[in-house]
Amino acid sequence: MSPTLLRIAIRDLRGGLAGFRVFLVCLILGVAGIAAVGSISQAISSGLAAEGREILGGDVSVSLTYRAATPEERAWFEAQGDLSEIADLRSMISRDDTPAERALSQVKGVDDLWPLFGAAETGGVALADLLAERGGFYGLITEPVLADRLGLQPGDRVRLGTATFEYRGRLMSEPDAASQGFNLGPRTVVSLDGLRAAGLLETGTIFDMLYRLRIGDAPLEALRADFQTRFPESGARWRDHRNAAPGIERLVDRLGAFLILVGLAALAIGGVGIGAAVRGYLNRKTKTIAALRTLGATGSMVFSIYLLQVAVISLIGIALGLALGAGAVALAGPLLADQLPVPAVFGVYLQPLMIAAVFGAITAIVFTIWPLAWLRDVRPATLFREMTSTDALQPGRWMVAVLFGLLIFSTLVIIGLSEAPELAFWVLVALFAAFICLRSLGAVLAVLARRWAHLGILRRRPGWRLALGAIGAPSGQTPGVVVALGLALGVIAAIGQIDANLQRLIRDQLPTGSPAFFFVDIQTNQLAGFEEILAENGADRTDTASMLRGVITQLNGITAREAPIDPAAAWVLRGDRGVSYAAAKPPEAVLTEGEWWSEDYSGEPLVSFAEEEGRELGLSIGSTVTISILGRPITARVANFRKVEWRGMGINFLIILNPGALAGAPHTHIATVHTPPASEASIMREIGKTYPNITVIRVRDQVERVATALGDLGSATRWAALAVLITGLAVLIGAAAASADRQVHEAAILRTLGASRSRVLSSFALRALLLGSAAGLVALVWGSVTAWAVSTYVFDAEFELAPRAAIITVAAGALLNLLAATGFAAKALNQRPARVLRTAAG
Repeated sequence: MSPTLLRIAIRDLRGGLAGFRVFLVCLILGVAGIAAVGSISQAISSGLAAEGREILGGDVSVSLTYRAATPEERAWFEAQGDLSEIADLRSMISRDDTPAERALSQVKGVDDLWPLFGAAETGGVALADLLAERGGFYGLITEPVLADRLGLQPGDRVRLGTATFEYRGRLMSEPDAASQGFNLGPRTVVSLDGLRAAGLLETGTIFDMLYRLRIGDAPLEALRADFQTRFPESGARWRDHRNAAPGIERLVDRLGAFLILVGLAALAIGGVGIGAAVRGYLNRKTKTIAALRTLGATGSMVFSIYLLQVAVISLIGIALGLALGAGAVALAGPLLADQLPVPAVFGVYLQPLMIAAVFGAITAIVFTIWPLAWLRDVRPATLFREMTSTDALQPGRWMVAVLFGLLIFSTLVIIGLSEAPELAFWVLVALFAAFICLRSLGAVLAVLARRWAHLGILRRRPGWRLALGAIGAPSGQTPGVVVALGLALGVIAAIGQIDANLQRLIRDQLPTGSPAFFFVDIQTNQLAGFEEILAENGADRTDTASMLRGVITQLNGITAREAPIDPAAAWVLRGDRGVSYAAAKPPEAVLTEGEWWSEDYSGEPLVSFAEEEGRELGLSIGSTVTISILGRPITARVANFRKVEWRGMGINFLIILNPGALAGAPHTHIATVHTPPASEASIMREIGKTYPNITVIRVRDQVERVATALGDLGSATRWAALAVLITGLAVLIGAAAASADRQVHEAAILRTLGASRSRVLSSFALRALLLGSAAGLVALVWGSVTAWAVSTYVFDAEFELAPRAAIITVAAGALLNLLAATGFAAKALNQRPARVLRTAAG
């Protein structure tokens, strides 16, 4: 490109950036948002990778359900390096002097080597001294919240299950907490020997055994393959430090992908503002463009000059956006690090900044090519004849083809760089469809306005005729304004709907008719007495079921990790699942296909599978499923599918086997109890006094924990909504500013013809109200559809239309557009008509 053209472009910019303020604001906000979200996600990923060994508690962690390792498995572990054995279970804990006042705790039994990496914070006292046996009692430590709840002081006697321990201190933090997922209660740490002595690891009780290895630089993949070859039916779950906290990483990736796509939507809104800003800027540069063409500049030269200007401004905007996004994360890093439940290494990461820069550049190119394209083909005489507007001019076919190719290329780049390509694709499809619909709506409105302006009913309503005449003017402004308003209002409406549905999900987390309690670890010989206590203390309904836990190891004879499944069902194979058995079909079970086995059936193992998950795993009637239970593989044939409603919070099992398949397997029972709130305290007290080994889970407490997590998620979407609102506001102001010069000339002409200031102002306000209302109605529809898609496929939540939230957000946006339009109109009315007309003529 010629240096002369660059010199002309730079000189033309010396007049200031007044025409590019909205351009810069939109670009800076969009790029900064994507850079910030990407940087935070990268910081968490880097933290997980850097501290993977501490998070996992070893180089390798192998977990077994309901059982300890066999002698052969343990010998293999010990041959690889240092071995630490840990037990994890749920139990009730209480003061020895008040056994009826109990609290649920997640108990960890540790050996002398725990933790292999990192250190537990225990107030400066050695962990071995805190847990050792002294005076006939093993010691334990708990998280502060549990100690405060029970009023524990060092030296107090506490009951864990049926055994008595001595409380010796507080557990301030544990290095491997993040790898353990969601806990049902505060953490308690005891020695593994203490748990065994208390009988809490007996066959039939619910616990996990974790074997952590410190192996140095041994090849992890080869080690894993050797273990799986030697013990193919162990049902063990293998993890290593490269993926120490997969659940957290999945959550971070999903939330990060969603927020980046929100940033993309904000950039799309900003792109409309960018296009409007460039169009308005070119309108103000009509004289300069005409002079350049008259002096011999070709259309390509003029196009290149203003493309260079846009490129320079875009580089400035992208650079400022990157600086703002990276700087905000760097400044907030120490604060965020204290709030995050996982380690994060904050710094300047090149990859998220490059992605943000690419997205910003694509937005700037796509949305400025169209308003710049006509410069190649327009004639100087046309510019002089229509000195105040270039909106009606359209680019040639070749530029339409170029723009189409650019859109395809940009779409492929965005999808390729996105963490969630399928989601990115559908977001782009939604934005493109919205753009086409809004553009078409704008064209239809212009045609209708031209017709309605001449209706006889409006002859004595000059304000309406002026407004409709302006909307239907051949300048071509109306479609662009409707697109700008519709996209901004649509994304705002979508964010409002998403937030309203998340809030509803939090409010309705405790469904009507849910049980008050879950009881687990009920022994078979305790079942009758347990039900009798519940009846005596006012329980309305009690449902019980036998329960074991198992790991699905094969599907149709194929190793589970290699079987072709729907990704939505991957969670079923990640860990152990509840397994029950029944001779007769449970009363609440609804079969969707197949038949239940007879009560006296004694043939090969049969399984009843939850329909939705079974289909996602590729199962059908007659398929085989291999489940490892207590280290014993059981291969069962699918006899039927059941409809399972997980949100009902009753007793639901993914897998139900015929009784003969589990003959002789030790197991416990679970129960759900429906009871009035007034009976809850007495039930907990009597069960705790009579059967201290039974673990009680108060449903409301767990729902509140989930609601808190969902509340944090909702907070993230509200911050995203704020960023979109700011960008949308900038676009609304930009849309109004783009027509400001035209309004000055219109006002001058109307006032010269005798129109009063109030009539001119009401005409401008009415125009803004009509356009805002039309765009808002369309935005309400496509924003709600987008919110449904995000709620259903991103958050996996049921969607309910929240008309109040949608209408409020759209009405607020339309009102802001009205205020912006009337604000610029008032500025136009302050110009003296004679001066404006003399300037136009000159």
